[in-house]
Amino acid sequence: MPKKTLIIGAGGVGNVVAFKCAMNAKTFGDITLASRTVSKCNAIAKNVLEKTGVSLATMRVDADSVAELVEVIEQVQANIVINVALPYQDLTIMDACTQCGVDYLDTANYEHPDTAKFEYKEQWARDAQFKEANIMGLLGSGFDPGVTNVFCAYAQKHYFDEIHTIDILDCNAGDHGYPFATNFNPEINLREVSAKGRYWENGDWIETEPMAIKQVWDYPEVGAKDSYLLYHEEMESLVKHIKGLKRIRFFMTFGESYLTHMKCLENVGMLGIKEVEHKGMKIVPMEFLATLLPDPASLGPRTKGKTNIGIFAKGMKDGVEKTIYIYQVSDHEKCYQEVMSQGVSYTTGVPAMIGAKLMLEGKWQGKGVFNMEEFDPDPFMEELMVQGLPWKVMELGADESREVK
Repeated sequence: MPKKTLIIGAGGVGNVVAFKCAMNAKTFGDITLASRTVSKCNAIAKNVLEKTGVSLATMRVDADSVAELVEVIEQVQANIVINVALPYQDLTIMDACTQCGVDYLDTANYEHPDTAKFEYKEQWARDAQFKEANIMGLLGSGFDPGVTNVFCAYAQKHYFDEIHTIDILDCNAGDHGYPFATNFNPEINLREVSAKGRYWENGDWIETEPMAIKQVWDYPEVGAKDSYLLYHEEMESLVKHIKGLKRIRFFMTFGESYLTHMKCLENVGMLGIKEVEHKGMKIVPMEFLATLLPDPASLGPRTKGKTNIGIFAKGMKDGVEKTIYIYQVSDHEKCYQEVMSQGVSYTTGVPAMIGAKLMLEGKWQGKGVFNMEEFDPDPFMEELMVQGLPWKVMELGADESREVK
């Protein structure tokens, strides 16, 4: 009997997941794509059929409704649900999966729609629920979180006895030609980058003002870029699972134009997430702004340049200090040629497919809720090499860095 795969979400990442599952149809079997807007699903299915020859079924589902989700999961008779909807919808989809006894995977942790805070607490709290349902939930199988977690696990397994410091470094050097746009969901993106920064050191979380800490990092195949410290969700699980860790930070690149636009929007209240009254109507400024900005899924054909995402780790091996840099470089135009999406969607969607593939093949198995670094990294790293995200390891001197002083 062929497997049955249900993908929920038809944005840029959903498009990539649909394409890559179709390209691995031997594993994923019968594939259904569902979203609140079924016309988006139909457009993706049409493109997938034309480029791969694989037919996808499409359905409408409101991912805020557990009852609707259960109905769709049961109708599809899914073996796995790949959640690439909004992070606000993680919990309803998880609860529907436990009701149906179906494995679950997502790419980003839960975020409450009314609070600009994202954390694993409420998803981790469903571990007993998943165990009782005898199913597996894999959290954060995107790039960051996701591949970055696996990079850390791979470094721990093959290069270190213990890792002391990790910097996660995310560079998007793509140019879409717009004065201002976001590469994924504008609400999620702008909440993330306008929030206070946080990093973990010696057992404590240290909070900083937004964009207060900057370093210039020399990214291979891209060059030196301004990189700013943010809080990012994979750190929350990595501090639990990486042996000997003393500090972990996350940096992301931003250009001056992006930061200037963002500051102006913040100053006039357009990044607000509370309702305001406008001409007798209630609106949320951030949601209104998202309506005005270009749809991230439309950026593919016009984005040029590369992404470089990786981890820079220092620690000890056989009593000797060691430093390595594991990274992956993607080209926006090549990503679009393959799956009709730009590199940011591609680097999130491909790992979602790989995580689901390892689950369906029984290579990653468990009952309960898991983060990526809890499994053997080797099968995932092997899949990255053949599924479009080849990576490199750079071994440096103990005191060497690629920070540009």
